[in-house]
Amino acid sequence: MEHAQEEEVGLEQTQMYCVQRPIYNQELLQGQLHRRQRTRQTLGQRIAHSCRCTSKKAKTHLYNFLPILKWLPHYPVRRYLFGDIISGISTGVMQLPQGLAYALLAAVPPVFGLYSSFYPVFLYTFFGTSKHISIGTFAVVSMMVGSVAVREVPDEMLCPDSNTTNTTAILEFYNARDAKRVQVAVALAFLSGLIQLCLGFLRFGFLAIYLTEPLVRGFTTAAAVHVFTSQLKYLLGIKTNRYSGPLSVVYSMVAVFSNITTTNIATMIVGFTCIVLLLIGKEINFRFQKKLPVPIPMEIIVVIIGTGVSAGMNLHESYKVDVVGNIPQGLRAPAIPDIELIPAIFVDAVAIAIVGFSMAVSMAKIFALKHGYTIDGNQELIALGICNSVGSFFQTIAITCSMSRSLVQESTGGKTQIAGALSAVMVLLVIVAIGYLFEPLPQTVLAAIVMVNLKGMLKQFADVMHFWRTSKIELAIWVAAFVASLLLGLDYGLLSAVTFAMITVIYRTQRPKYRILGQIPNTDIYCDVEEYEEVKEHPGIKIFQANTSLYFANSESYTRALIKKTGVDPGALLKARKKAQKRHAREIKAANEQRKKAVLKLTNDVEAGVKHEIAGDDLPVNGKFADSSEHDMSPDEHEHFVEPKSDIHSLILDFTPVNFVDSVGAKALKSIIKEHNEVDIYVCIAGCSGPVMNELTRLNFFDKNVTRELLFHSVHDAVLACQMKDGSAAQAGSDL
Repeated sequence: MEHAQEEEVGLEQTQMYCVQRPIYNQELLQGQLHRRQRTRQTLGQRIAHSCRCTSKKAKTHLYNFLPILKWLPHYPVRRYLFGDIISGISTGVMQLPQGLAYALLAAVPPVFGLYSSFYPVFLYTFFGTSKHISIGTFAVVSMMVGSVAVREVPDEMLCPDSNTTNTTAILEFYNARDAKRVQVAVALAFLSGLIQLCLGFLRFGFLAIYLTEPLVRGFTTAAAVHVFTSQLKYLLGIKTNRYSGPLSVVYSMVAVFSNITTTNIATMIVGFTCIVLLLIGKEINFRFQKKLPVPIPMEIIVVIIGTGVSAGMNLHESYKVDVVGNIPQGLRAPAIPDIELIPAIFVDAVAIAIVGFSMAVSMAKIFALKHGYTIDGNQELIALGICNSVGSFFQTIAITCSMSRSLVQESTGGKTQIAGALSAVMVLLVIVAIGYLFEPLPQTVLAAIVMVNLKGMLKQFADVMHFWRTSKIELAIWVAAFVASLLLGLDYGLLSAVTFAMITVIYRTQRPKYRILGQIPNTDIYCDVEEYEEVKEHPGIKIFQANTSLYFANSESYTRALIKKTGVDPGALLKARKKAQKRHAREIKAANEQRKKAVLKLTNDVEAGVKHEIAGDDLPVNGKFADSSEHDMSPDEHEHFVEPKSDIHSLILDFTPVNFVDSVGAKALKSIIKEHNEVDIYVCIAGCSGPVMNELTRLNFFDKNVTRELLFHSVHDAVLACQMKDGSAAQAGSDL
């Protein structure tokens, strides 16, 4: 009883609305509305308006290009400065070891990772719109740069004689190889920066939407596997070549395991010790993140300990442990990138530019949403383009946003881009003053830092179960991106993944959900009749809905689904009618011939004087001659009793989900209307939006047979019109 009373109270409290209006089709509705008068500007006027320069417009463009001019004059020093200083120091402490480590991924000497952690970070302070992301080296982009550098400058290109034991010759070989790889990496940063700049000025910031979340996560997971396998040689101290291109992961694993017996035990012990320390530090930071004022900087602690142990025990000389080596003090003079390399690396630069932008803008959007401000995707492209292109003149590699550093910068109280600038200053101090102290640092320590930082990306393997439960298509995108990037390499893998994602969009439009709608009693709401028990169909009316647009790729499937769902095949029905008409014509012809024979026989018998024999002859054939019912049947009676007829008198196509219609879709729609009209089924369209109606007009869809009177404002308008039309037809039939 209490439950029933609650339901009654709920019904009483439900708000009601009642509207009384005419049944609107588009012809009637457009006749009652008055369009706003709009004066169209000519192309010359639009160009002149865009080129017109006023002080207000110039100020707006300047502020958009240099966002620092907006927020720096209003910077609240007392509220923000302390948090930015703490955040800048914490992020800078992470920048140092990651810059050194990710330089190994890019196949360049470690000092270039430090350069890439200073110039771009400082430039982003002036041009970036995100207050919390940390710009600099990142594992995925560094790995992509390294694969291009190794491809263009393989070890075999400058390899000395395998029999040589001259240490000087071997050292010169490594120096020449690294110098050429630096040229490739710098040219790649320059070109990717130019591409980002061009895309930003052309307002192509929307490109990031084509890199969907499943695609990016599958791609970054594959990149993490690439990075992990590339660091095994450094972790174990094994001397192998570095591979790039398709199946590079397989070749790297085979090379490592085939030389596993040459593992340097001292290198392995140092590396695994660092991994354990880093994992412990990360676990402590995660468990006590609310109690710790700032995260424990385990990476820089491990670097300091590793450097001290290496220098104290002379690991390089005593145990042949590979170390970072020479780190030149001070900054390099600007140099122009090698332009001649551009044709060979153009495709790779496009991939790096898009991946770098998508990483940065995705993290920037997360923080902007969390802290209540907005970012400009186009300005982010411009900012990254300036960081990469200008930085390349100072020997930097391609950069983007780092997820781990960005989380640290935000969680330690960073409020503005000042935190990033302070982290760049810390890196500058290391480059100028104390960089040489890190020369004894074992490379296995940097490999351990890289591997531990992959933990978050490797956890993305759990996405498989998540997407399996939520969306099989998104799971297919994730798997395709992962497998393609793993086997084909990061550049071709990304291209393949984007292509596959586009194919899934086409697949979804070709395989939409088709439904027959019915009315919720006493409402103007229409739902799927197969989903709800209360929903009822109107007798003689079918309402068909497809949750997709109508265009060349799905027009045939739309027509097939319409026939299947409604149970009415106009072509088959028309064919059956024609067969019935032909059969009826044959029967009439046979009856007429039989009548002629009977009349002829009767005439002969009369002439012969045997009239009494007529009564005994079989003149009627199946009663046709006797009562001539077929011959005297009216056309309406013939149609009712002889010709096949559908129980449906009206068909409503719900176009509410339709976003666009092309010429093929318009022809298919017109064919549907014509074929159904031929079998006496009235077809109308409901819920057609203004843009779709304008497209139909441009495609010459409307003519004397298909008018705007067939288009109704809503499904309910169309249902009422069909009921009235059927009632009028029935009334006319009864009058006859």
